[in-house]
Amino acid sequence: MSETPPISDEARERLHAEAVSITADLVSIDSTNTGDPATIGDGETRVCRRIAEYLDEVGIPSELVESVPGRGSLFARVAGTQPEAGGLVVHGHVDVVPAVAEDWSVPPFSGEIRDGYLYGRGTVDMKNMIGMVLAVIRHYHRQGIAPRRPLLLAFFADEEAAGIMGAKWIVRERPDLFEGMTEALSEVGGWSVPVAGRRLYPVAVAEKGVAWARITAHGTAAHASRPTGDNAVAALAGAVHRVAARHFPVEPTEANTALAAAVGQIAGGGTDVADLPDRLEVLGHFGPLVAASLSHTASPTVLSAGYKTNVIPTQAYAEIDCRVLPGGENTFRAEIEEELGPDVSVDWIWEPPIAAPSDAPLVDVLRDAVRESDAESLVVPYLLPASTDNKHLARLGIAGYGFVPLRVPDDFDVFGHFHAVDERVPVDALHFGADVLARVLRSA
Repeated sequence: MSETPPISDEARERLHAEAVSITADLVSIDSTNTGDPATIGDGETRVCRRIAEYLDEVGIPSELVESVPGRGSLFARVAGTQPEAGGLVVHGHVDVVPAVAEDWSVPPFSGEIRDGYLYGRGTVDMKNMIGMVLAVIRHYHRQGIAPRRPLLLAFFADEEAAGIMGAKWIVRERPDLFEGMTEALSEVGGWSVPVAGRRLYPVAVAEKGVAWARITAHGTAAHASRPTGDNAVAALAGAVHRVAARHFPVEPTEANTALAAAVGQIAGGGTDVADLPDRLEVLGHFGPLVAASLSHTASPTVLSAGYKTNVIPTQAYAEIDCRVLPGGENTFRAEIEEELGPDVSVDWIWEPPIAAPSDAPLVDVLRDAVRESDAESLVVPYLLPASTDNKHLARLGIAGYGFVPLRVPDDFDVFGHFHAVDERVPVDALHFGADVLARVLRSA
């Protein structure tokens, strides 16, 4: 990436101020996604309409697309100086998880600034990204700046409920919106992590697949004083225990191989993926997220059986949340079914893992953009053990990256504030992120 031309102090101050004020404004619009269509309301569409106003003010038209009334997603294109270049989708989600106001020290939809932090639901997940992107695009308009490649600004509904009424629906019903797009930039990554005296900025180049197993055991109903040989509860309990106790070995992927090499470079010691489990302490609060990314996982989450102590039921149910590394697409489910055994049946909800090249030019752009503001930083790939809307875009052949740049105090756990009480972001982290994104979106 070529060095970004200098901008005036006045222009930078306005960029910074808008990154904060727009984020706060969007946070003040309650767009809670309860997961229940009867209680969600129209907050997502209201956020989209507000975003459209910010774009209208600088002459950028947008299109609102609703999967159902009130469940809005918004799209706007920004032309690039190299229109033949593959386009970049810059996306965020407009919905947020619920917040219980009584648990918070500030009203969760106030967008209040206190002691250098902007508080509110969505300040890290992920109206901060939307606010910074809008501030950058408005800054481009004022300064006469055009990005190198075409940009599609996409603001999705329903990410917090698997994107069923948002990105997943849009990709299926309106794939034309993404014509010419080849890569995407969104959550989860980009915040600073202190490692051995340096700041590491992780970029998610891959995501685990989601494999939700609903398990059913059948048996014969009887009085509990007369045990049966086909007790559904016993069969289910045994099957779930076997999966929960299964050991999943650490497996190398392109993403965690690159991360292991970076940790070894910064902190010394081994540089192989097999060394990472013993090196997690050097990653501090980032360590647990990395730990979850090194192997397949299977977590029992729901059990349901019976209705009375002295009645043996005919059926018992369980649900297991499994997360699958890239490379396990064709084998994982069969292995779990074998572990569960023949006495139960399994139905799967399945989203395959995704992986983008960790050595793509876009990653170099991210690295260079961060270094202009943090010279000793290290931008490194990692594998996100959770899911984002990038999974849905992958169906269109769009390679997704997770990177929302934030330089935060060493003891501030950004991922720990996702869905948390008193969710907040440092104000100066938004300034940093706006500076970095202004470089990235211009040169990517």
